[in-house]
Amino acid sequence: MTKMSRGLRNLNPGNIRLGSFLYKGERARSSDSAFRQFEAIEWGYRAMFVLLHTYAVKHRCRSLRDFITRYAPPVENNTEAYLRRVAAATHLQPEEPISTTDGATMTAVVAAMSEVENGAEAVMNDVWRGWELFIADFPEK
Repeated sequence: MTKMSRGLRNLNPGNIRLGSFLYKGERARSSDSAFRQFEAIEWGYRAMFVLLHTYAVKHRCRSLRDFITRYAPPVENNTEAYLRRVAAATHLQPEEPISTTDGATMTAVVAAMSEVENGAEAVMNDVWRGWELFIADFPEK
C-alpha cells in the first residue's frame, strides 16, 4: 500500500505554506501546522494558479525559471532539479516566456509541479477544474 503525500492529504497539491490570508476553498483552520488545507483538490490547484499569477503580476516573473526559482527557492529546494523536471514534463525551455492566463500551458506547468511536490502524477481533470475556478476570477485581459 502506498502512503499518500502530505500535499495530497491536505488537498494542497502545491504544498503551499500557511499564510496571513485565505484562498477561496481553503479551510479556515488547518490541522497541519505548516501547510494550507483545502476543501477539495481543485481548490488546491486553483491556489497554485493564483500564486503563480501573483508572481507574474507583483514580482514580474515571466519564464519557467522565474516562477520555479520563486516557488521553490534554493534555500530549501534543489531548484535546478525541480526546474529540469518541470521543463522536461512540459516541453518548455527554462527561459521561455509563459503567460499565466494560457490554460494549456499553465495546466501542464501546474500538473508537473504537483508531480514534483507529491511524487504522483496529477489527475488532469482535477487540474482543469482548478483552472476553471482560477480563470473565472482572473480572466485574460
